[in-house]
Amino acid sequence: MPVNNLDGNNCSEKICIQGKKVFDACMKQTTLQQITVSVSDVNPPNPATPLRFVSCKSTTTKGGVENLVVERLAERPKYGRVEADIVVPVEVTYIDNNNVEGSGNGTVTVPVDVVMFLPEPSIIPYRIEASVSAVSPEGQYSQTQVIDGVTYYIFVINCCVTAILKVTMDVELIVPSYGYAVIPPCQEYTEEVCSGYFELPLYPGGRTTTTNNN
Repeated sequence: MPVNNLDGNNCSEKICIQGKKVFDACMKQTTLQQITVSVSDVNPPNPATPLRFVSCKSTTTKGGVENLVVERLAERPKYGRVEADIVVPVEVTYIDNNNVEGSGNGTVTVPVDVVMFLPEPSIIPYRIEASVSAVSPEGQYSQTQVIDGVTYYIFVINCCVTAILKVTMDVELIVPSYGYAVIPPCQEYTEEVCSGYFELPLYPGGRTTTTNNN
């Protein structure tokens, strides 16, 4: 049910709110072919290899931004070249050689090299953030490796990735206010067990008349 405002249409005051301002954003959608995903933290532990790939999908919408390089463009001072690796956390589901289903965690990396609007220099710095989503329609198990005492199960997959890159800053904004929102009461769910029964006629067919003894 929507939140209603009953204070009318006239702005009565200005208020200061804290929030995240998005100065610029762009979306990159790409298909990564034959990429390697190193899966660890498997559950249940010690699966019997070889493994049969079932699916792979992202586990969060927040992506990591690594190897970030931002360079303002001399010919376009309000814009800059943004280079980074967007890291997408994923979960790989598989069936092991004993027909036991399991899963483990890994990452998929998407390189970006784009031009974005950059705010002017200020005391409060801007940030480069990423929202992500990924799904893999197909893949296969490759091998098992032990690195520094950690066992990794290597898969080679084809992955569809959407990455939204944002230039953001935590700010305080002055905005017009129409007063506080009026929140309606919740509508409780009830199962009408007699619904439809009370709407039936008292007797089948025919016409209902009123008995009058006078």
